[in-house]
Amino acid sequence: MEYIAYIHTPFPEKFGIPRQSGLVPDALGEIVFEPQFRNPDAVKGIEEFSHLWLLWDFSGAKQKEFHATVAPPRLGGKERRGVFATRSPFRPNSIGLSCVKLEQVRLDEKLGPVLTVSGVDMLDGTPLYDIKPYLPYADAHPEAVNGFAEAYKDNRIKVDFSQELLEKLPEELRQTVTEVLAQDPRAAYNKKPDYVYGMAFADYDIRFVVADGQITVKDVKRRDGKWKRVK
Repeated sequence: MEYIAYIHTPFPEKFGIPRQSGLVPDALGEIVFEPQFRNPDAVKGIEEFSHLWLLWDFSGAKQKEFHATVAPPRLGGKERRGVFATRSPFRPNSIGLSCVKLEQVRLDEKLGPVLTVSGVDMLDGTPLYDIKPYLPYADAHPEAVNGFAEAYKDNRIKVDFSQELLEKLPEELRQTVTEVLAQDPRAAYNKKPDYVYGMAFADYDIRFVVADGQITVKDVKRRDGKWKRVK
């Protein structure tokens, strides 16, 4: 297989990426096709669909040996489940699957068709294998069972983000950053008291602590990154 495109997201590091697509609806990504796939006809009619399936490569998570079981972070990193019963990035074939909302299709003079999508859960620069339309009449199953993930589907944490610190961020990023923090980016086995965590988001480092079931943002610093803001 060959990569057809790359997606640019505000997540330059693994820490802080939403655990599933759609959990942070305002998290935007921009899909730029490889030169050989920039024919506008390749996306003709795609604007008729509200959501898309993205098949992508866990390019930042590779392993040399097959492991039949993994330790999901949500289970504290101690309980093990079969790899095919989880969405672990460490798989025999490192293929990821995300459902995103299509926000815009634009034709760039140099890049050809560019897709803006929301609800992303991918590292900046993630390569894509394929894009397919999401069909609710076939793909949606309201009666489906969540398995061990049921206990964690509504997990959120209160966020204290002062107005003074929020104003260090561009206005269009403030809600997204707050939503990312509300998902609690820490792994279940990495919840240290009195520890200052750092989360990279776009061109910023967000510093926060956690106490009494609440995230408190302590600082927002500009980082020397090359993130390209999604329009």
